[in-house]
Order: sequence, then C-alpha cells, then structure tokens
Amino acid sequence: MSADLSDLNAYLAVARAHGFRDAARVSGASASALSEAVRRLEARLGVRLLHRTTRSVTPTEAGARLIDRLTPALAQVEEALDVVSGFRDQPAGMLRLNVPVSAARLVLPAILPGFLAAYPDIRMEVVAEDSFVDVLASGCDAGIRYDERLEQDMIAVPIGARVQRFATAAAPAYLDRHGRPEHPRDLLAHPCLLGRFASGTMTSPWEFERAGEVVRVEPQGRLVVRVGAATDLAVEAAIAGTGVIQLFEDWLRPHLDSGVLEPVLEDWWQSFSGPFLYYSGRRLVPPPLRAFLDFIKGTRR
Repeated sequence: MSADLSDLNAYLAVARAHGFRDAARVSGASASALSEAVRRLEARLGVRLLHRTTRSVTPTEAGARLIDRLTPALAQVEEALDVVSGFRDQPAGMLRLNVPVSAARLVLPAILPGFLAAYPDIRMEVVAEDSFVDVLASGCDAGIRYDERLEQDMIAVPIGARVQRFATAAAPAYLDRHGRPEHPRDLLAHPCLLGRFASGTMTSPWEFERAGEVVRVEPQGRLVVRVGAATDLAVEAAIAGTGVIQLFEDWLRPHLDSGVLEPVLEDWWQSFSGPFLYYSGRRLVPPPLRAFLDFIKGTRR
C-alpha cells in the first residue's frame, strides 16, 4: 500500500503540534491543506489516525504506532536527500533544534541571525521546551542542554558563553522594607520566587559558593512558576517587589543594569559551565547541521 510522502509529513506535523492550526504555523501549509492530507491518508489506510475534538488533536493507537515507525524512516529519507544536497556549492535543507527556553532566549539570538544570513538555503525550526526529550525521537537533528543533562552516545560541542552564573536579586523597595540578606541562610526569612520543571522537579535548593564554601538553602515562597514558560512572570513579580528571585545572570542582567532589580549576595553567586550542542554520533551528519557546527566555532566566547 503506497502513501504520499507529503501526506505522511502532514500527519506527523499535526500529531506533533496537537492541532491543525499550530501545525500550519510550523509547517507553512494551511490548516485546511493539512486536514485534507490527513483525511486522504486515513482513507488510504482505512483506519482513523487522530482523535479530533474542539480543544485538541491526539493520535489514536494506530496513529501512535505509525508515528513510532515513521519518525526514523522519514529521518533516513532526509539523510539520503542531504547526501545529495552535499554536492551543492552551498548547504541546503532543514535544520531542527530542540533547546531549553533559556537557550532560545540567551544563546541562539547571538548566533541564528548570522548563521541564516551566511547560509540562505538552510531553513531552521527551533523547538523550545524544558522537558528532557530524545532528540532523534522528537524529529530534531540536534539539541542544546547543559552538561549534566546530556544524553548518552551523543557528541557534545560547546555553544555560547562557556561560563555563566546564577544571579539572585530583588527590587530595591522590597529590600528596603525587608532588609538585605548578608548570608545565603538569611534567605530562609524571605519570600522567594520558585520554579518547577515540567517533570515536577523544583529549582530549589538554591546553591551558593564563596571561597570554596558551598551553601544550599531551601527557600520558601508563595509563587511557583513553570520553568521556561512562565519564568518572565516570576521576573515581573520580583520587579514588583513580591520577593527574591534566582535565575541566569544573563536573563536578569537588563533589569540589574536598569536598577529595577538589585543584586543580592553577589559575592556568593555560583558559576557553572555553559551549554552544549549535542547530536548523535551514530548517524550521518546532515549538511545543514555540519554548517551549523562549523559556524558556532567562530561564536564561542
């Protein structure tokens, strides 16, 4: 039984986006065209692939099994096409990255505009999420993660700043009212703005380091936000004087420089290594990813 590759790709786009409108925004096709492609595929196979409601679109059992088989198969098709495109003077094709929200905000803006300008025949799709996913199973070519979250059997290449810090801060008016902490344990008497990952893990304890001494505290607070998706809400709450926040220094830097946030315990801020771009060492590296790897070598700092 044959099926059109475009219909299969349309089905995968809708299933991954959990909706026709979101899939249309990602793929560039219209929602009606995607809907027709899925209906055509279902008619050809003789089974329903998607459960459709007014709120969501989810794969049926048959649809889920098709996704499991299609994802690696279509990846091999793309690899075959990439081999041919390698004979072009300029690399071409699609490059898909899976990255945490922090990398989409703090790392990629300094890299992607220059890369896309240098390689006009390459298109990019960036999926930003803070859950730890299998890059290949998600249909992406590479991902960005910090070293402690790297998958096994993957090649890691440094990307972005090699040293970063976690900054702790609060609004000056808040500190005038509640006092300025002099030691990390003083934070136990302050309301703090906390984060929770999609896995359910909290961002606490907060860790501080000075002159070789490491101090971990379990701050308490009345506001907990989803890491990534609602981090800016916590930042705005800190600016409004709700409590103390700890976040990437680069994320808070504009607010520290403007004065709406004041550093707290700055001599205790802990440094950590920057992120890595990682990809499978068991697959052929497609030309768009190879071009990206070569490009980021010139952006390290």
